[in-house]
Amino acid sequence: MKASDYIAYFLEAQGVDTVFEMSGGMITHMLDSMHQLTKIDIVSMHHEQSASFAADAYARVTGVPGVAMATSGPGATNLLTGIASCFFDTVPGVFITGQVNTFEQKGDRAIRQLGFQETDIVSMARPVCKACYEVKDALELPQMLEEAFRIALGGRPGPVLIDIPMNVQRGDIPPPADGFQRVARERVTNELSPAVLDELAHALGAAKKPLILVGRGVRSAFQIEAFRQFTHMVQVPVVSSLLSVDALAYDDPFRVGYIGSYGNRWANMAIGLSDFILVLGARLDIRQTGADTKFFKEGRAIYHVDCDPAEINNRVVDCRPIVADLEDFFSAANRYYNPADFEARAEWSTELRDLQTQWADTKEQPNIVGINPNEFMHALSKPGLGAGYVADVGNHQQWAAQSLELTNDQLFLTSGGLGSMGYALPAALGMCFATGRKPVVVIAGDGGFQMNIQEIQTIAHHKLPVKMVVVNNNCLGMIRQFQDSYFEGRYQSTFWGYSAPDFIKIAEAYGIPAFSVSDPAQLDEAAAWLWNDPQQPALLQVMVDSHTNCYPKLAFGHPITEMEPFVKPLEMEGT
Repeated sequence: MKASDYIAYFLEAQGVDTVFEMSGGMITHMLDSMHQLTKIDIVSMHHEQSASFAADAYARVTGVPGVAMATSGPGATNLLTGIASCFFDTVPGVFITGQVNTFEQKGDRAIRQLGFQETDIVSMARPVCKACYEVKDALELPQMLEEAFRIALGGRPGPVLIDIPMNVQRGDIPPPADGFQRVARERVTNELSPAVLDELAHALGAAKKPLILVGRGVRSAFQIEAFRQFTHMVQVPVVSSLLSVDALAYDDPFRVGYIGSYGNRWANMAIGLSDFILVLGARLDIRQTGADTKFFKEGRAIYHVDCDPAEINNRVVDCRPIVADLEDFFSAANRYYNPADFEARAEWSTELRDLQTQWADTKEQPNIVGINPNEFMHALSKPGLGAGYVADVGNHQQWAAQSLELTNDQLFLTSGGLGSMGYALPAALGMCFATGRKPVVVIAGDGGFQMNIQEIQTIAHHKLPVKMVVVNNNCLGMIRQFQDSYFEGRYQSTFWGYSAPDFIKIAEAYGIPAFSVSDPAQLDEAAAWLWNDPQQPALLQVMVDSHTNCYPKLAFGHPITEMEPFVKPLEMEGT
């Protein structure tokens, strides 16, 4: 059969029902084969970076590797940001690029390129991929495709790139003798002996102020229900990383809050008070622990469960490592442990609730001018509507993580390790398609929203129920706040020299209803307006004063419990 036909059938057999792409000459054979031979929904984006972000979100929701395609040269290079997003946030993806014909490639010649748009994308992508494949012959494709999906899904999931020359796509290869089979996910060898489980149970039982720190690994392993079962069985309060604020519902009795550089103050204080932490699928990076890793570890035992041994005892040392896929961990623990062996700690729970009351997120900035962003996030999410939220990168991202009232069924997606502005709008498209076109809420700043604003057309074209919330402070607020702290309020390129368009007029140009709110008294009205028609797109602009800061914020160099504005940094933060 034709090689591009083989690719199309193989993708469909892997459970890929949606492919995101920006068309170009070098992928036309593959697009034509998918269109003619499969039921795959081909979603034409308006920039390759958007296609890669959409694939990222699709994979986070479904567990099926996200697939994005682009032509050679600029098409391929434009995928790199989304590929890196998958790599740093543990997201499985298979990125397929077209390449010039093999006979048009420069090979060992000491020239820049031979074929038009010839670009060595494999060398460029290798540092942010689990594997990269450069196909030279159509007969190599079956093995490479199978390996690509196995590697993308296996161990710590991540992206794989396959670069396929155009003449290879036209090649002839035999169909599989047993038909197209789905590649299974391979898990790491675990260390979950009865002795290890007994040791953990004893440590949990002996602790007076234990915490669970949940990271994205739980979502990545698709073990959210097993995690919730485990949490309620051992009766231990939970703090979350940025990528796992949706691990427990807002009203779950064991939910404490979001920790880290911009975490809820009471949650960071809980870390400081704890005598035991069970880390589940979080890497304890600097934005989770702060720069003072000695304080983070001192005075408490830390048991760290992760499928990647390199992530354990990396920054925070002397942790008890348990190398295991979280699917295996929860399967073993939930089966092995007896709920009767674990008791609630009423005094610890009361202390945590009192801290949350004392340091409420909406009271961090009592003299705020205009709309309080944290109050807005509560108002936005109180109705409990939609499949979830996709936050861009900036102050609005942190306000959302601090204050959204998520239900058990809602997701929260954002670009964590890479921290890429422009993520939210195309990622919301990926999430919308992945959930069967359920409504999805975008939360973006005016700066990040402009970076992939062209995808409003994709929303309009498909009539997707994407609710766009633009938190507009007419500046790049997170960096403007940084300039206040370290550059004496010199706002070059964040406030000076920066501008934003009229987002209301832009939405209307795409035929999408829009509404703007600037009065704090109208927050509930604005949130209700957004859901006037749940199945239609809408854009809500929320005007925020340009000098509204994001607090609390870890005072760099101090322990995680010491946060601005009450404590000043010891030095300029480098991250």
